Amino acid sequence: MVCWMSHSPAFSAPDHPQLKEGAMTTIHLHKTTTATPEQVLAGLTDFGPGREEIFGRSADSYLKVHQQGPHDADVTEGSSGIWERLHYDWTDPHRVVMTTTDSNLWGGASSHTYTLTRQPTGLTDVDAVVVRDGKNLKGKLLASVLGLVGTQVLGKSFTKSIDAIEARNGGASGGNTQ
Repeated sequence: MVCWMSHSPAFSAPDHPQLKEGAMTTIHLHKTTTATPEQVLAGLTDFGPGREEIFGRSADSYLKVHQQGPHDADVTEGSSGIWERLHYDWTDPHRVVMTTTDSNLWGGASSHTYTLTRQPTGLTDVDAVVVRDGKNLKGKLLASVLGLVGTQVLGKSFTKSIDAIEARNGGASGGNTQ
């Protein structure tokens, strides 16, 4: 797995002027899997019971599907006191864009974008970009913390999710990371 992140702006104290303006963190994640792009897409957009088995940060008790169409959905999900309402768009079957429309922590440019690329070898590259734009003090502080440890924390969750999608489709999980 390859991870990198950018954080803008940095701050040293909660009363720092940059914190008042907003702390936004962008985290980039990558994993190669034996699952096909179609299988990864199906996993990302399966809002049924048991979603938390694939996405540990999406507890079934928080999950609410407000609307779902053939290529988009409006879903609230979260865990451990953090929730967000996301508009999922997969009109391009090789790209899933999840835009935060409401949250107790996230606002502004907050989003998740997954790009699925089939390789000539039959493997699939999964690239994810997670943007965390805090909308209140708690969100800004958490975005700043994610700027420091987000690649490790979200990277582990990302790897577990892709491995779970791979395993449910008969693949050998964890064997193809870059």
